[in-house]
Amino acid sequence: MAGLIQRTAEAIDDMWRSIWGGSSRLEKVIIAVFLLVTGLAIPVIPIVWLARLVAN
Repeated sequence: MAGLIQRTAEAIDDMWRSIWGGSSRLEKVIIAVFLLVTGLAIPVIPIVWLARLVAN
């Protein structure tokens, strides 16, 4: 079970880095505004932070 959690956390971390790390400043602003407007920032950001903590 711990291995599954670790792999899931690593996958989320990799996905977040590929989206956020490869984006220009304008793309990051558009993504942030989209998350805030749709209300997805509330559940997405803590999940990503937790996944990055577990992955590292």
